[in-house]
Amino acid sequence: MEKFYYTIGLEVHAELSTKTKMFCSCKNDPDEQKPNRNICPVCSAQPGTLPVPNEEAIKNVIKVGLAIGGNIADFTEFDRKNYFYPDIPKGYQISQYKYPIVSGGHLSGFDITRIHLEEDTGTSKHGDEKTLVDLNRAGVPLMELVTEPHTFDDKDEAIRVAGKFARDLQLLLWYLGVSEANMEKGEMRVEANISITSSKKLELEGLNQSEGLIGRTDLDKFQSVLGTKVEVKNLNSFKSMERAVLYEFDRMEELHTMLRDGEIRQETRGWDENKGKTFSQRSKENASDYRYFPEPDIPKFKLHTLFDIKEIEKNLPELPEEKRNRYRNEFGIKDEDIESYINNLSLGEFFEKVIADFDSDKELIKTASNFITSDLVGTLAKDTEAKIPNDKSFASLIKMFKDGSLSSRSTKDILIEMTKSDLDPAIFAEEKGLIQKNDPEALKAIVEKVISENQDVVETYKGGKENALMSLVGKVMKETAGSANPALVQELLKELI
Repeated sequence: MEKFYYTIGLEVHAELSTKTKMFCSCKNDPDEQKPNRNICPVCSAQPGTLPVPNEEAIKNVIKVGLAIGGNIADFTEFDRKNYFYPDIPKGYQISQYKYPIVSGGHLSGFDITRIHLEEDTGTSKHGDEKTLVDLNRAGVPLMELVTEPHTFDDKDEAIRVAGKFARDLQLLLWYLGVSEANMEKGEMRVEANISITSSKKLELEGLNQSEGLIGRTDLDKFQSVLGTKVEVKNLNSFKSMERAVLYEFDRMEELHTMLRDGEIRQETRGWDENKGKTFSQRSKENASDYRYFPEPDIPKFKLHTLFDIKEIEKNLPELPEEKRNRYRNEFGIKDEDIESYINNLSLGEFFEKVIADFDSDKELIKTASNFITSDLVGTLAKDTEAKIPNDKSFASLIKMFKDGSLSSRSTKDILIEMTKSDLDPAIFAEEKGLIQKNDPEALKAIVEKVISENQDVVETYKGGKENALMSLVGKVMKETAGSANPALVQELLKELI
């Protein structure tokens, strides 16, 4: 059976969370519902207007570059990228070509080619026999990140690594605070450049199967054998990206197998989510098709003169991988819990506030984490009106459970109430009679009574049936209306039998 090798590179666009647009003072508001509300002569391309670059947008791209270990350019400039769509008011896009802000770097299995800054387009809204154009999004600062291609000998692994990269990039943008990167709103869009090659083609080129090919990202010497590249555009969810890439790999495999690989054309394809397949949109443009030239209305930049790069780097927040390592080393909690906190910043912030008064007690920390990631998260998912409780009150609740004052069931019930109102768990537990009896002397008489009234169960336990002990525990709990500490009851039963 013929062996295939799979090459994939990604291009990711992310709208930056600045107050204003890229080249004008119009509000950058992705939630604006009224069309053409946040526009002005500059972003609607009225004659005689001049663009003024957004300093914060440039700084945000620098932050991303530093976070991935990229090189921040000293010299950079903006260019005109010439192409026509109805929702590009100028008939060209201000972008960057030869001198991007960032080059190099690495993230989650992919080397980074470049990160540059441009303006977003407007949006076209198609209706019955007409198309309407909304320019609210036109001119919004848009970061584009381009990866180097990466070749795999397993398509499932290729898809897994590409999916992880896209998810990790979204996380990085959140942590840096530079983009909301909400894919459902179009604030982050992924495009995949993919191709396949076969073992037969490698042999024809005199290459020993995949020798030197797998795992590389500097693939220039292999360009002649990597196969024809296809770009799948504007994938607006991670699942869509993974499904689209799998479909394209399968489509290309089939064409190769049928000796029709000539039908694989360099083109741009779209993704139909409902049909689960890609479709041809247009032939793939090359850089020359866009007729790039330097933007004459914007001066050149010396970034290391305009920005204190070292200061920006010093003030970068803790990044996801750093946080993973800290949680693993300092707290010893489960990897699943760590990922919950990494992927939900508000939940992670709550966790850290809760454990602040635990004096690095790892058992308390693990207990708190278990209740947060299972019971609290479950309650928040089930009840849309539930809210994260007060961190001090939650910490008190965990301490009460850990010292035996509350049973597991009572702790869970109180936690549910704490998501509805701001209550003191100690006072609430006292009022509801939920405090467990932890006094051995007070419980001893009840345990002795249960033993004397259930001699048959006692004999069964003595005969080696461990489950019989739990039956006796249940009877004691019933006698105390559930207020006894089950662990203490077990100890007393073993002692007295």
